[in-house]
Amino acid sequence: MLPTQPKPVEVITVAEPSPMYHPPLPIELSMADIDWEILTPQIMEEYLSDLETGSAPETAYYSLNTKDYENLSMNMAEIKRYIKETLHIIKFYRDYDKQDQPEEKVSDTR
Repeated sequence: MLPTQPKPVEVITVAEPSPMYHPPLPIELSMADIDWEILTPQIMEEYLSDLETGSAPETAYYSLNTKDYENLSMNMAEIKRYIKETLHIIKFYRDYDKQDQPEEKVSDTR
């Protein structure tokens, strides 16, 4: 009765990267409608005469000169560009993560 040596234990380490976290996309924008009113000199004269008689609505008017309106338009375009580029980056990483995940093999057991 000779003592047999035990089989050596084989340790196999498989390094799998943890899955990439994909935060959910933000809630879509919910913009409120805006009613634009263009004040021409004629409309402004009517408003001032109504204001003197006391029948004008109490409305605050804001105005933009041409340059400020262009700046507002450029700012909105810049916001749209930033959002599009951010969504493209998110899509790239989601697609990249899908490529790294091994596909499940379906075994045919008949």
